[in-house]
This record gives sequence, structure tokens and C-alpha cells, in this order.
Amino acid sequence: MAAQIILASTSAIRRQLLENAGVSFTALPPRVDEQAIKQALADEGATPRDVADTLAEYKARKVSDKNPGALVIGADQVLEIGGEILDKPRDAEEARAQLLRLRGRPHRLLSAAVIYRDGEPLWRTVGIVRLTMRDFSDEFLSDYMGRNGAGLTSSVGGYKLEEEGVRLFSRVEGDYFSVLGLPLVEILNYLTLQGEIDG
Repeated sequence: MAAQIILASTSAIRRQLLENAGVSFTALPPRVDEQAIKQALADEGATPRDVADTLAEYKARKVSDKNPGALVIGADQVLEIGGEILDKPRDAEEARAQLLRLRGRPHRLLSAAVIYRDGEPLWRTVGIVRLTMRDFSDEFLSDYMGRNGAGLTSSVGGYKLEEEGVRLFSRVEGDYFSVLGLPLVEILNYLTLQGEIDG
């Protein structure tokens, strides 16, 4: 009998990706202090990959501890540019600053997923996508921000690739689902091989 699948996330796009793939699951908030974890990892000199993986693991473990027998998927994503991690912008001004910093330069999105059961890790992956923003004009940036308003603060970097944000880019190398914050193909392959979803 297949286990209950839980997504330890409040992300609407992650929920939508799993729903669209026909996976039956429950979404629960992980309730972890991401900023405190990030700060502790930064103090230890952790790599961006380790930060994404650790955050995903904390989320999966927290929900797994309270849901015995369930398969719990924890996920997190970080944006890395020049060795530094950017957080979601707090307001439009910070979103503009991030977009100006990314303009004309390459950066990476690292999307980690960890699956837990009964408080133990079973599987993990980190999808890495390399993106290059085009050298857009200040006028385009102002128009873009005017059209996208509050949505600018809902994703790191101030863009949503699945929406108009795609117009900011000259090159994207990697998995589309990882850009959206969930290495979906790898997760589905694991669940299928384990007999947890039909294959």
C-alpha cells in the first residue's frame, strides 16, 4: 500500500506542480526559522548548494517527526550570484536592486528536495539551473516593475520565469521545474520506482 505523501511547503507553485502531475498529496507548513538556519550556515561557510539542501532537509524532518509513516517532501531554493545568496526582496525597492544586480550577468538557482519517512532521510537531490539576464534598459525595468507590482517580492531575484519574468533573460540552462523551485522529474521518478505512485 502506498504511503501518504506530504509536501512540507506553503509554496503555491510547488503545490500546483505536484497537482498537475497527478500526485495525491497533502501540503503542510514546515514552520522552521529559515533565516536563523541560513545565518548559522553562513557563519559556518556553507556553500549555496549545502544551504538549499539543509533547508529542504529541515522542512522534511520537521513535518516527518509529526507524521509517522508518511513520505514527506521538503524543498527549498536559493539564488546564488558570485558566491553570495540572495533572499526574496522585502519590497519593490529591494526587488529593483536585485534586478539591477542580476542585469547582464549569469546566476544560479539551486532547487533542493529531500524525502523523509519516520524522521529519517530516504532520498535527496539538488537541481542546478544557470540563468543569464539580458542587459535590459532602465525604461524596460521600470515598465516591468509597474506591470508586476506585488509579484516582485514573491520570488527571489524579483522575477517569475513562468510569467513575464521570462522576458528578462537571454539564456536559461537547466530544468524548467527546478527554476520553479521543485526538481519535479527526479521526485516523480523516485516515487514511481518506490511504488508510491503508479508507473
